[in-house]
Amino acid sequence: MSLDPSTGQRRASWSSPQALRRRRVRDVAAYLMAALGGVGLLIVLAVIYAQAGDGAAMIWPALLALVPLGIVLVAVRWIDRWEPEPVPNLLVAFLWGAGVATVISLAVNTTTAVLAASASVASGDLVASIVSAPLIEEMTKGLGVLIIFLVWRGSFNGPVDGIVYAAVVAAGFAFAENILYFVQFRDQLMATFVMRAVASPFAHVTFTACTGLAIGLASRMRSPVAWVWMTPCGLVGAVALHAFWNGVLSAAPSLYLLVEVPFFLACVGLVVWLRWSERMTMRQRLADYARAGWYEPAEITMITTGAGRATATRWARQRGPAAQAAMKDFLAASASLAALRQQALDGHAEADYASQERQLLERVRGAKEELGQG
Repeated sequence: MSLDPSTGQRRASWSSPQALRRRRVRDVAAYLMAALGGVGLLIVLAVIYAQAGDGAAMIWPALLALVPLGIVLVAVRWIDRWEPEPVPNLLVAFLWGAGVATVISLAVNTTTAVLAASASVASGDLVASIVSAPLIEEMTKGLGVLIIFLVWRGSFNGPVDGIVYAAVVAAGFAFAENILYFVQFRDQLMATFVMRAVASPFAHVTFTACTGLAIGLASRMRSPVAWVWMTPCGLVGAVALHAFWNGVLSAAPSLYLLVEVPFFLACVGLVVWLRWSERMTMRQRLADYARAGWYEPAEITMITTGAGRATATRWARQRGPAAQAAMKDFLAASASLAALRQQALDGHAEADYASQERQLLERVRGAKEELGQG
């Protein structure tokens, strides 16, 4: 049984056979995507090893590739602060980008460059950079985001989630690609590192975020098949942006900063606004439960503000590990509860919605009781 937040009345809940089947499908899909990503990454590393000549020549490139990866993951953590995505899902996204997307793109781009180079070496590089790379790379990265959305639709709750998954897929792709570039251009290693890791660590993230944003917007639409037309729209934006970026680097490198800085600032502004919008949505949905007596207004303010969360976390830490764990669970369960209700209001409640809601409400109740005892 669970409470309807609008009425406060009990209603029946259970995990239906359909919901159990869906969970099994998700588990199989997760293992399959992770396995494909792992195999793909091993293939990419084998190709890089062949170019490096020995394992020692890969050490510095691999270590340097961790720098932009760390920068991106810290940014993703900040973006995903209010309602964090499950770590296993993010790991699958990373492996897809580093493995599947990279190995397919490497094979197709190399083949395209070789074929185009039959006319001239310059034309081969140009076609691979401006035509093949944007198309193939964004299609393979975007496919990973789309599969994650279709498989884990229940935890895909809007444009912020779309950007987060796109960023992690792109981070995996860029990590593998950076190792490859650092090995290929080891004679100019520091210059290549500065260009790819310092000057443009968010390049691939920005491109693929177009697709992720479109899929995230589709997740909030009433139509269950909105992704069918929204995904191509996002993909077109990703490909166009990627092609433009590579074109600027190829034709007018001196304009790089002139193009990058204002564009990067615009992207940051968009992300900040989306995070604010997500926080306001969380506040509205928790207010639904407050009207049924599950939350006090002060608790909602605490949950949906950075200062409130920091104060609550500090308070719990001073009262020991049990209170700290309870506060962490209270914040996480509340965020998941708000996202679950918003998904239902958008018309995408799953068959076991009531069961999920009941479990989250029990977590909230249990955490509050533990904190009250502390």
